[in-house]
Amino acid sequence: MTEVELPASVKAAVLCDALPYIRRFAGCTVVVKYGGNALMVGDGPAAPILPATTASPGQQAADRETEALKRFAEDVVLLRSIGILPVVVHGGGPQIGSLMKRLGKVPEFRDGLRVTDAETLEIARMVLVGKVNRDIVGMINVHGPLAVGLSGEDAGLITAKPRDPELGYVGDVGAVDPSIIHRLLAEGLVPVIATIGSDRAGQAYNINADTVAGAIAETLRAEKLAFLTDVEGIRANPGDPTTLLRRLSADELDAMVVSGAVADGMVPKATACTHALRNGVAAAHVLDGRVTHAILLELLTSQGVGTMVVAK
Repeated sequence: MTEVELPASVKAAVLCDALPYIRRFAGCTVVVKYGGNALMVGDGPAAPILPATTASPGQQAADRETEALKRFAEDVVLLRSIGILPVVVHGGGPQIGSLMKRLGKVPEFRDGLRVTDAETLEIARMVLVGKVNRDIVGMINVHGPLAVGLSGEDAGLITAKPRDPELGYVGDVGAVDPSIIHRLLAEGLVPVIATIGSDRAGQAYNINADTVAGAIAETLRAEKLAFLTDVEGIRANPGDPTTLLRRLSADELDAMVVSGAVADGMVPKATACTHALRNGVAAAHVLDGRVTHAILLELLTSQGVGTMVVAK
């Protein structure tokens, strides 16, 4: 299958539709959390369309992941080109799990969190800083020398604190020093941040990427906080895609967490959304990162494609 080429008049109409949003958000900071699940593209209806191939299933999946990352990179560069200031925060849980399996290490989870001993921490650092971060930076820079890779350990960006001794080197955000981000944005660059932080003694911790994205958005007083994941958005019924909610208030989202309508991996996103909205962020969005150009459709069109959460 091939993508349909739109008539020039339709393309012009799309650009005109986006113009008010471009004007509104020019000069504003947008924090985008690119989830590890969005990187691990499956072969469902949201997967990128690629030409027919005789490659193995594994290679086809890798090709889809590369194509999805390419589209995401195009979106980031376009946002920067029209005057919006994107800051990318990324996870990599599935990739960490995959490498652990290849190394013969069995993951252990408690309350949904990976128990992280010293060896697992080193694997997480290798994957997040040495693999996923470099992949995102490299793909953005294909379109222009814009992206700079960071981790929370760089320039004191994220001061971590341990969450629970039983979880090992799993941390929470103690503080964020945005100085390095401000310097990069002032130079017209795009920070791409891996979510490894360190305490004041230099001990590294792996921190939930949703939590880090929310904390960075708060500190920067971002206009938008967007989570790209592997579902359409927040659903009234988690198992029913037809119950997608287009708009929620922070209080409504809190109530859904309490009731259990929002559960599992969506809880950290919901918590980060509501906390950020109550601390200076104008709006938060939960989007399906497998959808081509999801961030552009959500930010620069009147209809949007996911769930927008606002303070009230």
